[in-house]
Amino acid sequence: MKKLYRSIIIAILGLILLWVSLSGYFNLLQLSFGILSICLVVWLTIHLKLLTSDGSRLKVLPRYPLYLFWLAREVVLSNILLAKIILAPKILLHRQIIYTKTYQSSDLAKTLYANSVTLTPGTLTIDIAEEGFLVHSLAKAFTDDIRSNKMNLRVAKLEPVDSRDDAK
Repeated sequence: MKKLYRSIIIAILGLILLWVSLSGYFNLLQLSFGILSICLVVWLTIHLKLLTSDGSRLKVLPRYPLYLFWLAREVVLSNILLAKIILAPKILLHRQIIYTKTYQSSDLAKTLYANSVTLTPGTLTIDIAEEGFLVHSLAKAFTDDIRSNKMNLRVAKLEPVDSRDDAK
């Protein structure tokens, strides 16, 4: 029970920090809306049993900022490639649906991988299975990126070593 309270306090402090940094407003009305929203989110998280007391989700945090920078770079590069495909009528679309096996062991990491694929222009995660995902790709370059497993391996490296499967 003590660990659950610690997780609740960490969640509240993290959400307060996020709210203040993103809103930029420091008047009483805005701060009270923020605190009300944070309380509602934490209450829902507890009642939906999404808040873990073992800290398993916090173990991803140390490696997460570097992954976000890498993902932002990939999104920009994919945007440029997609713009070239759209603006150059000679480049043919090569739409495919491919299956990619996941190397992640936790649901959090699998969700992060599926969302990262969807965030990257030209690809979309369309179905999730226990062992992998179905991904729609607009062009061969995007299909090759998915098949190269760069993103898959990067997300797998976010997980702590002790929680990874030997699926590779």
